[in-house]
Amino acid sequence: MDGVFDVAAGRARLAELQDEATTTAWRATVDAAAPGFDEWIVGAVFGGTYQREGLTSRDRQLLIIGALTALGGVDPQLAGHFTTSRRIGMSREEIAEALVHLVPYVGLPRVMAALRLVPEQEPVVQSVTREAST
Repeated sequence: MDGVFDVAAGRARLAELQDEATTTAWRATVDAAAPGFDEWIVGAVFGGTYQREGLTSRDRQLLIIGALTALGGVDPQLAGHFTTSRRIGMSREEIAEALVHLVPYVGLPRVMAALRLVPEQEPVVQSVTREAST
């Protein structure tokens, strides 16, 4: 990773993780409230943080799911990351088991709320080509 803000790398990473409709929707929402912030997210988060070595896409999704579940009140983001998790090849059962594992750490109500958001349907699975070795 040459830098911490790479819009081109961020756009490429987003294309691997999210379908175009999802990306367009959240970017429009963010840009309407805070013009230009969506581009910063693409460059700094997806073009910076997501480019770091040491974690696979699956590892990153498990961490994000844990953090968002613990945080609570972020159902749209959590649902979106469940969809991304399915797109990168995680099964519904793996996601559910990760949530079950969180119960002693974040509490049953938070996990129950998160379980309601796990998608039933199979998304279009796309392979993530850049996986970091651990």
